[in-house]
Amino acid sequence: MSGRGKGPLAGVRVLDLTAVLMGPYATQIFADLGADVIKIEGPAGDTTRFIPPGPDPTRGAMFLNVNRGKRSLALDLKQQAAREAVLRLAKDADVFIHSMRAQAIARLGLDYAALKAANPKIIYANLYGYGRTGPYRDYPAYDDIVQAASGIVDLQAKLSNGEPTYSATVIADKVAGLTGAYAVIAALYAREKTGEGQEIEVPMFETLVSFAATEHICGSLFDPPLGPPVYPRATSPSRRPYKTADGHVGVMIYNDKQWQAFFRELGNPAWSDDPMFASMRSRSENISAVLAEVEKVMVTRTTEAWMELFRRAEIPATPIASLQDLLHDPHLVETGFWHSAETELGTLRYPGIPTNFSGTPGAIGDPGPTLGADNSAVLGEAGFAEDEIAAMVASGAVLP
Repeated sequence: MSGRGKGPLAGVRVLDLTAVLMGPYATQIFADLGADVIKIEGPAGDTTRFIPPGPDPTRGAMFLNVNRGKRSLALDLKQQAAREAVLRLAKDADVFIHSMRAQAIARLGLDYAALKAANPKIIYANLYGYGRTGPYRDYPAYDDIVQAASGIVDLQAKLSNGEPTYSATVIADKVAGLTGAYAVIAALYAREKTGEGQEIEVPMFETLVSFAATEHICGSLFDPPLGPPVYPRATSPSRRPYKTADGHVGVMIYNDKQWQAFFRELGNPAWSDDPMFASMRSRSENISAVLAEVEKVMVTRTTEAWMELFRRAEIPATPIASLQDLLHDPHLVETGFWHSAETELGTLRYPGIPTNFSGTPGAIGDPGPTLGADNSAVLGEAGFAEDEIAAMVASGAVLP
């Protein structure tokens, strides 16, 4: 079922020295799009291997999904022979990507200088917590830590009565992973034009600050500031799914046309004449009051009645869906989003590849591999003779 050789990245070889979620999510995208991703793990394996549930205690659901389509090479990088094996593999690789702190990867002798010496055209991507030129460079970082440091937790608190909360999805890991993926692909494109490789740095902290500041920089874009760094609509206490007579519904009445249609459907109530509803500017300046008025009227009808009204008025709206609901969502079923596969672990249902290419579609690969499953194949392709591989296994540089 492997997707290697299919997709726009077919023929690209990636050495993947990442773990947990940020880096593996980036390299999952590469694998989905056809790249040959070689996941390099230490003797203990990626820690996400052991996060349940799953029938295999060394391959939980998260690991199986985010490492799909990859091959596993298990090396003890504390041994010189293992490090030399990575440099030998790098000669025929297009990308080397890691998620270790700068000092740690340098101690292994696998920094950019070492990989560039082995292959001047290699794209070398550093994915780690904080940029290496700043005072936080040696701090450990996980998703929760970066959410707290980046302003995301503080923004969430504005929607939680001032109580700091994390996002319910690992947003820092995934945003940084996506950023790493597009950065590597951009560098590959640049190499096609120049013939030269380069080093990339993707720090989670800076990436998530950039992500949060996209809309929230707001008045602080100007110097001196015209206002605080916060986008009022996004943090209004009234910005939430509206309660209806029998449930909740998500609604986004946004532009002038939609507001006019909304008021027509309601019979143009007296409050619709309030000047604060007149334009995008006036609504933005009074956003909490605007949303509070809508909140009052939403409780007067059922969810079904509101959905009929909103569809008739062409106003974006939806009932609240859970992930459980989405497993059987008719749109996702019809578009073939969910991908079922028969594997040695039984039937697996993967979330699909969200992008479509008319000429070079990607493919969902095999589930995340067992530790070291591809040792012999990967090393053999790099020119290692059987006796060399056997000697490295005997020394512990390569896991048996």
